[in-house]
Amino acid sequence: MKEAGERHASWLELFFDLVVVVAVAQLAHRLAHPTWANVALFAVLYYAVWSVWTSLTLYSNVRAEQTHTRSMLIGMFGIAVMAAAAPDVAHEIAGVGTHDGWFIAAYITCRISASQSLQASGTIMTAWPATQLGAGLAPWFASIWVDPPLRYALWGLGVLLDVVFSVAQSRRPERFVAEMRRQAERVEQRQRHRGGAVRARPPRTVTAAVLDPAHLGERLGLFVIIVLGEAVMQVVLAASGQDWQPPLGLAAVAGFGLIVSLWWLTLQYGLSAVPGVGERGLKSYVALPAHFAMTAGITATAAGLGVVAAAPEEHLHGGTGWVMGGGLAVYFAASAVLGFAARAGRVWLWCWALPAVVAPLVVAAASGLLPGWGVVALLLLVALWRVAYRPRGGRAAGAVSPA
Repeated sequence: MKEAGERHASWLELFFDLVVVVAVAQLAHRLAHPTWANVALFAVLYYAVWSVWTSLTLYSNVRAEQTHTRSMLIGMFGIAVMAAAAPDVAHEIAGVGTHDGWFIAAYITCRISASQSLQASGTIMTAWPATQLGAGLAPWFASIWVDPPLRYALWGLGVLLDVVFSVAQSRRPERFVAEMRRQAERVEQRQRHRGGAVRARPPRTVTAAVLDPAHLGERLGLFVIIVLGEAVMQVVLAASGQDWQPPLGLAAVAGFGLIVSLWWLTLQYGLSAVPGVGERGLKSYVALPAHFAMTAGITATAAGLGVVAAAPEEHLHGGTGWVMGGGLAVYFAASAVLGFAARAGRVWLWCWALPAVVAPLVVAAASGLLPGWGVVALLLLVALWRVAYRPRGGRAAGAVSPA
């Protein structure tokens, strides 16, 4: 795609981001007492919020000053409903039941609204086609009439269809554009047929959307800042009202250091945390799934930091260590995939990227034998290993610009 003129996030977009702060906090709370089923459901719910945010972010990126405030506010309210319903998804409330239906309705409404906004603009979103075509919405519709746990399996299927469809179509944008044009022509022909010769009009021109890479990179980076802010909030809230003894201080310092390390990697190399990637750029079908995985990983790690800060001397049991270490491993694994896709140096991949994926899992395996603050301190050392890397020729900065 061609680059448009550089611009920055608008006040409307920043206002829209406020609701994501709440949604991420609500989703993180689901990992306070993790099970494998809870972690899987967290990933599905997180994708739902992320996909609505991504759809409207891509829409505002393409439309710029012509972005409809109404479309953004509908999405904002819908994410707020999803955030309010998220803690009670799959949890029975006495006399009420679950809030599954509210989450489904809000998600479907937001996705359809964003899709209609993009279609009305006359552009085709080849960067992430699921934003314009609800490839994965059918299982969500079907889940309305299905009871758990099959309902949640259908949600997972919807996520899988979304990702597979978007990756497959965005790898061949010309074919996708041609198919969308044929569909537009068929719709115009049916309208002319129903309206007669008097109401006939030339077919509407349908073109591929032109992304503004700098703006999109900034927006994706702001989302990373949101989830890092959630990590800070988890530690601060857990520390409030406690007796501030040395173990809590160690947990807080190590946790803050871990957050700063992740922020520094984003500042130094762009949201991919890969040296030199900003100069080459990445395809959207690689960058966007990686962005989902990296931010979900940070959110999971943030949830673990909150648990540790609440009881820093206790050994981590019940899967909290795996959530925290696994979340950090997912973050670094997505970064390693981005580095591989961008043909990063072999030394960086083998000596820095891959060890940073394996080490958090080793820490997670040993987390039941260590006090919580010790687990966080070890994870900090893993992050510092990545921070310590220095590319040849000095600093290599730059944000990822999905093409």
